[in-house]
This record gives sequence, C-alpha cells and structure tokens, in this order.
Amino acid sequence: MDISEIRALSDADLAAALVDAKQELWKVRFDLATRQEKNYSRLPATRKRIAKILTVMTERERAAAAAAQETA
Repeated sequence: MDISEIRALSDADLAAALVDAKQELWKVRFDLATRQEKNYSRLPATRKRIAKILTVMTERERAAAAAAQETA
C-alpha cells in the first residue's frame, strides 16, 4: 500500500487498517516460526506498512492539535 493511498483513508479506515496489519504481522511471525512461510520478505514489508499507517495517524493528530491551539 502506497503512502498516498494510506493518506486517502479516513480515520476509521486507518484504525481498521492498523488492526489488520498488526494481525498480519502476528500471522507472518507465527508462520515463520513454524516454518510454514517461505517468503521472509513479508515480515519487513508488514512492519513498513504499520509504520506508514502510524506516521499518517501521527501527522493527523499533530495537525489537529496545531489547529486547536491556533483557535484557542
């Protein structure tokens, strides 16, 4: 998922995407530990997806805080 696609999501969709990505990370770790997964590149890709989602969420929180501070 590209960062522009993540930025296009609503806040509720971002939260849902974060939950899905964390569940996928758990599944990938479990599959790698039990030798069911052969594609080791899924682990860092999933971590990067979580980082992108968290980055967008943090950007929105800071923008909302700055806007609230300006109006106060």
